[in-house]
Amino acid sequence: MFRKLASFEEAKKIIEQNFPPKPVGVEQVPLSEAHGRTLAKDMVATTDVPPFNRSTVDGYAVKASDTFGAEEDQPTTLRLCGQVAVGEYPRVIVEVGKAAEIVTGAPLPKGADAVVMMEHTNRRDNTIFVHRPVSQGENVMKAGSDIQKGQTVLQAGQRLSPKHIGVLAALGLTEVKVYGQPRVAVVSTGEEIVEPGKPLPPGKIYDINAPTLSAAVLECGGKPINLGIVPDEKDQLKSALGGALNMADVVITSGGVSVGPRDLLPLVLNELGEPGVLFSGVAIKPGKPLTFAVVNGKPVFSLPGHPTSSLLTFHLFVRPILYRMAGKREQATPTLRAVAASKIFPARGRRTFVMVNLTRDKSGRLLASPVPLGLSGAITTLAKAEGFIQIPENQQFIDEGSEVTVHLFEEKSNSVLDRSH
Repeated sequence: MFRKLASFEEAKKIIEQNFPPKPVGVEQVPLSEAHGRTLAKDMVATTDVPPFNRSTVDGYAVKASDTFGAEEDQPTTLRLCGQVAVGEYPRVIVEVGKAAEIVTGAPLPKGADAVVMMEHTNRRDNTIFVHRPVSQGENVMKAGSDIQKGQTVLQAGQRLSPKHIGVLAALGLTEVKVYGQPRVAVVSTGEEIVEPGKPLPPGKIYDINAPTLSAAVLECGGKPINLGIVPDEKDQLKSALGGALNMADVVITSGGVSVGPRDLLPLVLNELGEPGVLFSGVAIKPGKPLTFAVVNGKPVFSLPGHPTSSLLTFHLFVRPILYRMAGKREQATPTLRAVAASKIFPARGRRTFVMVNLTRDKSGRLLASPVPLGLSGAITTLAKAEGFIQIPENQQFIDEGSEVTVHLFEEKSNSVLDRSH
């Protein structure tokens, strides 16, 4: 295995050519269950929001021209002609020289074109003394000023957040069409791993990859199916992967793709269906053992067993596929410019991804410091990293003080980037 490594670009191209991803379908869900889902069609307003002119203050609905000339010590007087409450259609009509008492949110009655705040008036019986003039439209939220009928308020591909749910509720919707969630089977392999929560025998370690990869699938809009741990035994692997392919749209495995005698996954995948393994090994570090297969139309990503390598290769190769299968707008990994805090040497002939964290020096420069690797099996390598630097295959090193591009694993707040020593 690994006699011929695919380059980073070749691996990406092979995946795209053999499995061009597309949304897995569309379904209609209640608005109460739509949070976090991806909108499947543009949402066009069928009504104005608000649907009527409404008061933004407690006060009196008036004709603005009736208040012109009002002063603190020489108020204009108007006659009370009625009241308008929230949630009812106003029956009163405001004529010249008249005013209607109104509360915040209530519809503006006919004849009125402004509202005088209660604080700028005094009332004696049915006479209203106005101490400050208002202009036409003052203290009034006009119909359609928030959302106009026919306006596209949300676009397909938008991930629905609480504020988007509020917009849809304002339009009176109870259901919404969203893209289906790709079902992703997650399988861990190996004799040395134990499911978290179970007793840990000597020589064993807890399975890190299944929980972290399942969480990553959720973040991409997919629906993870954790199938647990499968031993490195051919018949059991074949049975487990066959079942995974039957129930899921995508299969992700971790471990069993290196060059050891128990690394049987490529052999098993080739026996499960056509075309089988399309590459086994990529010229990257970490993540060299990455293997990709298509089995009867379904993709299988076999990631390295080391947690750092596994999660990084998921980020680089699997995430873009799941985004598109979930109908989500694929967003470019956020980047920023920083300065290398030390000299960095890549792996010869392989594209190297160096995990870094970010700090500022005394002069305010943003520094990218390599996270001490130890071994790629250490999950803390990735947990401590805020992003990575990508070093091309033909570059010999990055000098200390050189400007570099840092690809962030997630958006970072200014408070994080403003840290200094």
